Amino acid sequence: MRDPLSKRIVSIEPSGIRKFFDVVNEMKDAISLGVGEPDFDTPWFIRDEGIYSLERGRTFYTSNAGLKELKEEITVYLNRRFQLSYSPAKEVIVTVGGSEAIDIAMRAMLDPGDEVLIPEPCYVSYLPCAILANGTPVSIELKAENEFRLTAQEVLDAVTDKTKLLVLPFPNNPTGAVMERKDLEAIAKVVAEKDLYVISDEIYAELTYTEEGHVSFATLPGMRERTITINGFSKSYAMTGWRLGYACGPEEIIREMTKIHQYCIMCAPTTSQYAAVEALRRGDEEVEKMREEYNGRRRYLLHRFQEMGLPCFEPYGAFYVFPDIRKLKMTSEEFATKLLEQEKVAVVPGTAFGHSGEGFIRISYAYSLSNLKIALDRMEHFIKHESDR
Repeated sequence: MRDPLSKRIVSIEPSGIRKFFDVVNEMKDAISLGVGEPDFDTPWFIRDEGIYSLERGRTFYTSNAGLKELKEEITVYLNRRFQLSYSPAKEVIVTVGGSEAIDIAMRAMLDPGDEVLIPEPCYVSYLPCAILANGTPVSIELKAENEFRLTAQEVLDAVTDKTKLLVLPFPNNPTGAVMERKDLEAIAKVVAEKDLYVISDEIYAELTYTEEGHVSFATLPGMRERTITINGFSKSYAMTGWRLGYACGPEEIIREMTKIHQYCIMCAPTTSQYAAVEALRRGDEEVEKMREEYNGRRRYLLHRFQEMGLPCFEPYGAFYVFPDIRKLKMTSEEFATKLLEQEKVAVVPGTAFGHSGEGFIRISYAYSLSNLKIALDRMEHFIKHESDR
């Protein structure tokens, strides 16, 4: 029989995050620090609006690009929080999570052979999405000594005459790294000089712990017309299961993204869209509460790593830490596997986010402080045991 499978699809590796998550589900008394999902319930007033929309019978398709009210609230929110200005009618599309927005942005912009610069370690979807869009992913290895920030020189060194897109994944998953305004300004000069486009994934924008706060790339001079800004509701509003994100950018790109979305998805979930309107209108206080709680957990983890003698740069974004485990003379995969087997604590090997993650592990602090304390006690016991061998 003829092989029914696409060689391109078969060549893509499954997510390295889910491997450990699936094992934990079958292990009694195990603690998972592996999945980037808020432990908070979606705030009640948001859930209530979703319930109310069902009670009112709002169960039909919305327009392909999303509810008019939601697109208007998205533009108000982005302008208020990040000084971004977009037309709700022409420059916004509501998607099934931020991941769909990344996918259709690449499919709308890439032709076969176009190169996509992807800083690594990074979220697991960028590289597969580039391949699925017939693009050629080109990894840029971020360095711990630079606090995993992307430098303008690193972009310059990676650019060729085939380069079309640069992915800016900040605040970063898995490292928690952020980019300050001066870092982004240097990148913007290269983007303009080399005539590049940018996908700026800002899903963790609200979870930034610096005094400067998050700086959106499209606010820099000349970058708005070159940038697709990706955001959503999963992380900042604890709405992962509602599956709702959005993309904003130049009209001609959003129009083509909407075409793909139209044929493949039709529209994002209607109930989720009505709930998201309420999230944007009334959610600032809840977002701030969650950010403060995450920040406390972040500081606790850094303190514990210091006590363990485990090097870890201070991350100022998202809800991840990326400690360095190289002193234990084992690979990231070995560390994560042994920690799970011996102490029933699941973390994600850094290599799940690219080869440059070797020697590191990702720990999510989107878990309660009580669970973090138990897990870190177990990890400390594991590290002492391995160090004494």
